[in-house]
Amino acid sequence: MEARPAVDDAALGREAMSVLEANWTGTATVPAPGLYPHQWSWDSAFVAIGLARHRPQRAHAELAGLLAGQWSTGMVPHIVFHTPEAYFPGPSVWRSQDHAAAPGGVLTSGLTAPPLHALATWWIWRHGGDAAFARHLYPKLAAQHAYLASARDLGGSGLAAIIHPWESGMDDSPSWDEPLAALPEIRYGYRNVELDERHPDSDHDRYVWLALRYRNAGYRPEYLRDEHPFAVEDPFFNGIWLASCHALAELARVAGADPAPHREQAERIRQALLDRLWDGCFYARDLRTDRLIRVSTIGAFGPLLDPGLPDGHVRALIDVLESARFMGATGYPVPSCEIRAAQFDRTRYWRGPSWVNTNWLLRRAAAVHSLGQLSRQLTTGTLRLVRQAGFRECFDPFDGSGRGCRDFSWSAALTLDLLADSVEE
Repeated sequence: MEARPAVDDAALGREAMSVLEANWTGTATVPAPGLYPHQWSWDSAFVAIGLARHRPQRAHAELAGLLAGQWSTGMVPHIVFHTPEAYFPGPSVWRSQDHAAAPGGVLTSGLTAPPLHALATWWIWRHGGDAAFARHLYPKLAAQHAYLASARDLGGSGLAAIIHPWESGMDDSPSWDEPLAALPEIRYGYRNVELDERHPDSDHDRYVWLALRYRNAGYRPEYLRDEHPFAVEDPFFNGIWLASCHALAELARVAGADPAPHREQAERIRQALLDRLWDGCFYARDLRTDRLIRVSTIGAFGPLLDPGLPDGHVRALIDVLESARFMGATGYPVPSCEIRAAQFDRTRYWRGPSWVNTNWLLRRAAAVHSLGQLSRQLTTGTLRLVRQAGFRECFDPFDGSGRGCRDFSWSAALTLDLLADSVEE
């Protein structure tokens, strides 16, 4: 079923909940029926956030189902395969069952995703006060953060490196064009009708090649540091990690643990972001060339989630966000790539369209820095998108038309959260 545009808040909320009910498998919420039939890490964190004030037990189950796939290294995989439905690349590609660190009885991918889960857990605790749930998840979340600090600080700077575009959550972002272009030309001949429609010039074969190289190296961190050809310090991934460090410090107090290490980790990430990725704006850094990737995308604004970001940097980022490079020239917030960039394409996933999840994160950042007008603008603009086009995967930032999948779970879930905040305001 496809959600219909709703006129009033109550109707929109009912439509959103209907989408989440339809996409619930009994174990997890799939991102969308058909194309995404399993549990995705980043998606589930947003679903849990959206359900926190409406169905807290479902929010608990969402995160618990995801963390059932956590590896003993602390790595939280970007996909957990709870069902036998076909998907490429599926369990036969990742072969997690052959790795001693992978969980028994649960098949997963071998990559990770933006570590939003401590923030999602804190969000649930903040709105429901379930201390037992926070205590239960705290050790798993602390292990996730320890994995990033130990296995993914490939540059030795305090930042976590992504080793595949899929780990960013923004697969098709132009931020990855340069490091991908340095890889060999690969052609597996794999064709998927949906994929071809969404990515007419996709690097999907290179994505598969990178995944296979990592798998064949036994998912070893030493291989990542010394040999893996794709390694990027992404400001968005690290901005989310920093925000989750602050959340984990709060959860540590609930769990009776010491919050200081998490605050210290947040400070290390902040300093490294400023030292390594700032040049008037935040850019990703290609560790294999040790150069900034100078294309401005939505990823530049991830560090705004940090309450300790210096005021001058906050102001500079907000000036860029509100300028004609991003929000200032579009009818709807927020294009995923700077609209004057050569790589901008309003029809291609993370090269132009607007997304509910990144709008929500920027709204959260605005709240962190007490930017009330920006927060209201992001809320209003995002709700306009879903009222007009339904709970689509992404949207044209100029005319608001929907793109990608219909009945997309995080669009529905975060609409519930935006509506709840609108009532409280």
